[in-house]
Amino acid sequence: MATTARIPTVPAPGDAADLRDRARGALLGLAVGDALGAPAENLRPSEIRARWGRITGYVTDRPAGTDDTEYAIFSGLLLARHGSALTPGHVGAAWHAWIADRAEGPFRGAGFSERGTLENLRRGLAAPISAQHRHAWSDGLAMRAAPFGVFAAGRPEEAARLVAIDGSVSHEGEGIYGGQAVAAGVAAAMAGAPVDSVIASALAVVPEDSWTARSLRRAVAVAHRGERAVRSAVVIGGYPWTDLAPEAVALAFGAYAAADGDFRDAVLTAVNMGRDADTTAAVAGALAGATQGITAIPRAWSTAIGPARGTCLPSMRGHHVLDVAELLVPGEGEKWGAGVAATADPGRAEPPQPADFALVADDEAGAAG
Repeated sequence: MATTARIPTVPAPGDAADLRDRARGALLGLAVGDALGAPAENLRPSEIRARWGRITGYVTDRPAGTDDTEYAIFSGLLLARHGSALTPGHVGAAWHAWIADRAEGPFRGAGFSERGTLENLRRGLAAPISAQHRHAWSDGLAMRAAPFGVFAAGRPEEAARLVAIDGSVSHEGEGIYGGQAVAAGVAAAMAGAPVDSVIASALAVVPEDSWTARSLRRAVAVAHRGERAVRSAVVIGGYPWTDLAPEAVALAFGAYAAADGDFRDAVLTAVNMGRDADTTAAVAGALAGATQGITAIPRAWSTAIGPARGTCLPSMRGHHVLDVAELLVPGEGEKWGAGVAATADPGRAEPPQPADFALVADDEAGAAG
């Protein structure tokens, strides 16, 4: 990890109400970006224009999140249960109990990195060996990294530390760095840091000479010239895989920078650049949602997001990203994790259900949902 001397100054997190607003904005923003970007996934901008012109909203009748949203819910629930005490053992056990040892959904665990991880886990391998597969550099960790920034608001280094623990089961190298950049950026945005500081926080937690850092710097350097310049600066022409963490994370931060943190513009910029558009728009949405709060998300977009359908992860069916956001913000005592109570046995094998988690602060104070 980069030295602490390079970590930019991040404001102290706001009060509980402000944190709650930003947390809801970050995770709902992720789900909205995911649903908006899904139809454009793996397409070139010219193909997007030929089908829809410029995408300015949902282009499907039943928009929904994909694996990006369901894995973010998965990691968020895991983090709500263990907090800063999270270990690779906790993560591996959750992958087994909630994914690997259960019946699969239609998408069989989702992307290539997830498939490789599940195959290794089922062979009896554990972290970090379970992450040794051909797609350990994917954006599969970056897509589920936002909850760590929400939990560690104002603490980019802690967000980066925790997401690396989560990623140790499924990713290595650039795959880890991509997740760390996203988690740190969201952590800074959660504290109200300006766009430049959010980007600096992301860069500060990954090696300066990494592919992720180089791509991110190139993207934000040309962001003022718009999405075509960002895409040209980052995308490797002719390369078939669009789920490269260094590419996807850079495109997302480039979209966020080009929009100066504005939610609508950031997400639509990411969507219309194509490539791994569900992930890039999800990350851009998480960053901008944390920056501006939930009220910045157009109502027509936010109301379309319901509970997860479990298409990718059946165990996540019925969970809503807003419920996860509530679990990750501090309670009235202002201590991270103090407001979270698991009403079920945390050692059980079954996946968590929505009723298994309750906010102590809500129970005692009757806080609004």
